[in-house]
Amino acid sequence: MSDGSSAQSAPSIPALAIPALSLAAFGSAISLRVTDPLLPRLAQEFGISLGNVSYVITAFSIAYGISQLFFGPVGDRFGKYFVISCACVACALTALLCALAPSYPLLLVARLLAGATAAAIIPLSMAWIGDVVPYDERQPVLAQFLIGQIVGISAGVLLGGLAADYFSWRVPFFGISLCFVLISLTLFSFNRRLPAYALTTHKAEGAVVPRMINEFRQVLSKPWARIVLITVFLEGGFLYGAFAFIATHLHHKHQISLTNAASLVMLFGLGGLLYASTSRKLVRNLGEKGLALWGGIIIAASFLTIGLAPSWWWAIPGCFAAGLGFYMLHNTLQINATQMAPERRGAAVSAFASFFYLGQSVGVGAAGLGIAYLGTSVVITIGAIGVLLVALNFSRLKSAHMTGNS
Repeated sequence: MSDGSSAQSAPSIPALAIPALSLAAFGSAISLRVTDPLLPRLAQEFGISLGNVSYVITAFSIAYGISQLFFGPVGDRFGKYFVISCACVACALTALLCALAPSYPLLLVARLLAGATAAAIIPLSMAWIGDVVPYDERQPVLAQFLIGQIVGISAGVLLGGLAADYFSWRVPFFGISLCFVLISLTLFSFNRRLPAYALTTHKAEGAVVPRMINEFRQVLSKPWARIVLITVFLEGGFLYGAFAFIATHLHHKHQISLTNAASLVMLFGLGGLLYASTSRKLVRNLGEKGLALWGGIIIAASFLTIGLAPSWWWAIPGCFAAGLGFYMLHNTLQINATQMAPERRGAAVSAFASFFYLGQSVGVGAAGLGIAYLGTSVVITIGAIGVLLVALNFSRLKSAHMTGNS
């Protein structure tokens, strides 16, 4: 059932099973982005530079990216929905460790563990949707699933900003822990009610490690898969190398509070919601090639506006449009990831997420080092140009790939 086609004649899955996964993606996204506006507060709290404190983002992203290589085959072996449910329990524990960390080194360790446990949620959810939803219906369904991630990004940034200005930096992590407890209970309930095909699709047998190596080798043997993976690595690096410092840029350059800066960055999520609500029409009118191309153009224009504008209010349209452009580009890459190796979908989508978050870790790390010498405006500008070049190249390659397969 590589394309979910047999699901049409099988018992239907519970109507709220995919929204429940979207709720889990919400928690994962909050965990990732909550530290962005907290960077100045953490730097002050622990007496370290802004560049060094940005490792709380990098540590999460590195662990998140590397752990994908493990969770893809594990999801294929034990059932994706069940593994996601278990991961949410682990996320509740690691968020609690972040909240209780007594020192910066231990906070880094806790963030590393938080990234590793959150790694299962979004890629395995995408792979499971790929298993049960036919390809021609999949992109809008994925877009709707991503509403949770979109709202989570905005909520994480706002929560971090509020904590930075009015509360302890520990408060958001207690909230995230409680959120994951409730999400895990919801997912376990749905997992018990899933029909057999939604539990066992692509369920693999055998030892995990040898099969994991073999599955990723098979994914990487496909030329188009390599193109998609390299593209998403570069997208993650350029985009989030800039995005992670937007709140800091607005705070330092325009002297607005971290809460207000975080509120502006929240508009990124609203742009994503616009994409999710119009995805069927956009997919129909622009196609994958057009979505990638225009997504990159919109992101670049938005980041240049945010980074170079003389006043903070330019960030209002800039952040909103950046969210729309990002999901136009990234959702197109995601749909390609679900189909680049259908017989190894768990491993393929996990490799995709791994490359994306490893790209983020490299991008944020490089941007954190560059800020000391170049400033936030230049770093955001570099991110804008990089994303544009990545989108232009992928659109060109996608056109050639479609022509070759026609």
